[in-house]
Amino acid sequence: MIPDYQSIMLPLLKLTSDKKEHKINDAVDQLADQFKLTDEERKELLPSGQTFIFGNRVAWARTYLKKAGLLDSPKRGIVLITKRGQDILKSNPKEINISTLKQFPEFLEFQNIKKEDNGSADQIEITSQVTPEESLELAYQQLRKTLAQDLINRIITLSPAFFEKLVVELLVKMGYGGSIKDAGKAIGKSGDEGIDGTIKEDRLGLDIIYIQAKRWQPGNCVGRPEIQKFVGALAGQGAKKGIFITTSSFSKDAIDYMPRNETKIVLIDGVQLAQLMIDFNIGVASVNTYELKRIDNDYFGDE
Repeated sequence: MIPDYQSIMLPLLKLTSDKKEHKINDAVDQLADQFKLTDEERKELLPSGQTFIFGNRVAWARTYLKKAGLLDSPKRGIVLITKRGQDILKSNPKEINISTLKQFPEFLEFQNIKKEDNGSADQIEITSQVTPEESLELAYQQLRKTLAQDLINRIITLSPAFFEKLVVELLVKMGYGGSIKDAGKAIGKSGDEGIDGTIKEDRLGLDIIYIQAKRWQPGNCVGRPEIQKFVGALAGQGAKKGIFITTSSFSKDAIDYMPRNETKIVLIDGVQLAQLMIDFNIGVASVNTYELKRIDNDYFGDE
């Protein structure tokens, strides 16, 4: 189990107790060994898929220890214990956490952020078992999940014609075809709240992709027979590539079904459809934008 960042504070401080400079990357590896993390746990990523969870927690443990004056960073990527850090270890603490750090005025000042409007200060309580970066990402993922569900709920209340327009617009935004005007061409409506159509694979129209979409209620699963019918429709059109989109889901048999010929089919269920709509800004609007920034070490590097 990956430890929370507060549980890492004392082991990290003890690691530097030899009063030598330690590379933070080496510290991450040594601490991972101490906590007996598996290879999977060492490689586990934050929801964004861009940062290792354990490395992120070690980095935040270092940040808080620095803000409290227990660690110093004399060079880029280096940590060194301070006199205050040595004194803390001499008291033989059972753990070091946020409550421990609050005894130091520098840390309390770090927790206070002044408002520009009236100069007053708000204290941000740092007590979570996850790092601020993790909290931000988890909150974002939860908001995104809720938005995705709201999108599907809205889509299934609208007309088949609207769904047809949505599908074509999404595929164009994803890079298929050229403009919305000439990229998608409906060639027939099945009457079961789906669409059949074609779209150019690229702007030059070197290949054509066949589309089928089912605007079904969540829970009304698309089964293997529907996929087999789609494969048959592709064969009838002399097509080799198809996209089957539904607002619901696919059964295991449908997902496992593999045509014996060279036909390639991509299945997009309601969850994936909503996520793609969010990624390509279809039916959604930005409310707020937050940028997560870090120090640009190259800017402050030696000349």
